[in-house]
Amino acid sequence: MKKDIDFQPVTGVKLAIAKEEVNGIEEWAVYIINLNLIELNTVMITSKGYGIIDGEEKKTSVLRHLVKELGAESIAKVEPIDPALFALNNEYWVSYYILDQIFDKKFLFKEGSLAPNNIQYIPELDLLGVLIN
Repeated sequence: MKKDIDFQPVTGVKLAIAKEEVNGIEEWAVYIINLNLIELNTVMITSKGYGIIDGEEKKTSVLRHLVKELGAESIAKVEPIDPALFALNNEYWVSYYILDQIFDKKFLFKEGSLAPNNIQYIPELDLLGVLIN
């Protein structure tokens, strides 16, 4: 049971939504950043969007991603994201192992958090976007 698992606090792991230009086209994507000096194993990431647009409740499908190993001080692209979803809350649950200990954390990009005034340079990615610790 989940209540029987000793989850340690997550440190050194961040999520970012950033944009890059590919063949002259602006593309947005979600990235996981491991700042730890040790690799993460069996990184499971679930994503979903939810909120209200034009007075109507909207939900996206739940997507699941697996990154088998995320090396020390490294980055992985999780998924592309359509800017139309920035009007929703975008929630990411990240679970991973370091050695035999499991870690688990929810990252939430709240609706509107990707507004132009929140976009900043993310040195780990060398891209512009929004970063969540």
